[in-house]
Amino acid sequence: MSARKKFRAIMAGRRLVLMPGAYDALSARIMEAEGFEAICAGGYAAIGSMLAQPDMGQSNMRDYAEHYARIAGAVEIPVYVDGDTGFGGVNNVRQMVRSFEAAGVAGVFISDQVFPNRCGYLPGKQIIPIEQMLAKIKAALDARRDHDFFIAARTDAAGVEGLNAAIARSQLFLEVGADMAKPMGVDTVDEIQRVLREVGGPHMATLSQAAGFKRRSLEELERAGVVAATFPSIGLFAAAYAVRNVLRILKRENSLTPTFDHLLPLDDYYDLVGLKQQLSREEAYDKAAAALVGKRAAE
Repeated sequence: MSARKKFRAIMAGRRLVLMPGAYDALSARIMEAEGFEAICAGGYAAIGSMLAQPDMGQSNMRDYAEHYARIAGAVEIPVYVDGDTGFGGVNNVRQMVRSFEAAGVAGVFISDQVFPNRCGYLPGKQIIPIEQMLAKIKAALDARRDHDFFIAARTDAAGVEGLNAAIARSQLFLEVGADMAKPMGVDTVDEIQRVLREVGGPHMATLSQAAGFKRRSLEELERAGVVAATFPSIGLFAAAYAVRNVLRILKRENSLTPTFDHLLPLDDYYDLVGLKQQLSREEAYDKAAAALVGKRAAE
């Protein structure tokens, strides 16, 4: 089964699937090695890792496509990604869908914020007229070549105009054919249950460090009918914490030895990056080439 079919099966399921957020190819590989069925890759983590900046819409479609291609190329599991606002109008959306499909990701969501987009948990958000967003969704659907490519539409209306407006927009998103409608900032179980009743379709919960600390148990989300929960910035925050911690130890102790317990063992790292497989591949090709040359010389 392809990664895209696997992702569609997850979104059509009845159990909660956890999707941590990768910020680069190595973090994605770690998540796959730890047994996760799917991962996400969002703009917040991308901007943090690529530019060391907050997510205020500084990047562009091609940078994202290359970034996501490296992540998707490192794993076999589905990768669900952030399509920002589509990076412009309907023609930009079309180009984005084609580029992200070529990058190998399983699905994408598009936001109804004005361009440039900013993290949905940051202040100062603005949303575009509903007609413009519906046109973008239709352009995205028409642009995809693989119908298993999952296209979701996200609205930030809840933080601008309230939950009623977000629900109304989400209903229209599904009406024009989006595979999922996601009201951003709908975080409580009661709100999620209302969205499931009034909007329908699959629901994906977002548990982001950018939202601050919120007490929501995964069991509650699953009972409410949520089929996937993303943790888009967990890898980024974990990595930043670990790197800062080990460097502080190095500087404080003026010695490498105290850092050893805080570092991944060399053999584990080589297992992650596939050193043995690459060496075996080199050896196999060299032997095959040598055998061919030897055979030709003997003739």
